[in-house]
Amino acid sequence: MRKLILAAALSCNALAPISAMAEAGDILVRARIIGVLPNDDAGGIEPAIPGGSIEVEDAVVPEVDFTYFVTDNVALELIAATSQHIIDGTGDVAGLGRVGDVWVLPPTLTVQYHFLPGERFRPYVGAGINYTIFYNEDSAQSLTRAIGETELDVDDTFGWAVQVGADYAVSENWFVNVDFKYIGISTEATLRTGEMINNIDLDVNPFVVGFGFGRRF
Repeated sequence: MRKLILAAALSCNALAPISAMAEAGDILVRARIIGVLPNDDAGGIEPAIPGGSIEVEDAVVPEVDFTYFVTDNVALELIAATSQHIIDGTGDVAGLGRVGDVWVLPPTLTVQYHFLPGERFRPYVGAGINYTIFYNEDSAQSLTRAIGETELDVDDTFGWAVQVGADYAVSENWFVNVDFKYIGISTEATLRTGEMINNIDLDVNPFVVGFGFGRRF
């Protein structure tokens, strides 16, 4: 019986609120590993190869984010991460395999609502905007061999984002985190081969799944 009482007491203590886990003026810094999983949809390679298109591969990278609590429940989060994505050919150009790659930097700012800021388990939801920067675009040798020396360019673009996640406190200032985002990214890719220019309408729209830890300051 004593063992049962002790176990119950320890269990209740583990779930008990921790004082001032998050409140107005606090800053949370998180380090996460994220999977960037494009839910992409691309148009044809216009005008030369309308039956051919592209798809963007997944990537796994580290990420850092900063959250500032405006009130006990409302916070602003800014994420900083960059990922490299392989671009594969589809449709009439599927036989080329990899046709290029691109680095993506999507700074994203969300406004969050934290439901239980003083508890160990603190779920939240958020919505906001992002500005996606595409850089270091590079066409693959398979594309060069097929149509000649080609320059790949992807336009930077504004978009939106929604998220859901939770922090779980392991001490007064340290916590673990899981986070899910959906980021709307619609852009245009351009292929320049000599005097010939082809364009591809591209919706990347990635799911971003993250897990990591953080500290309150």
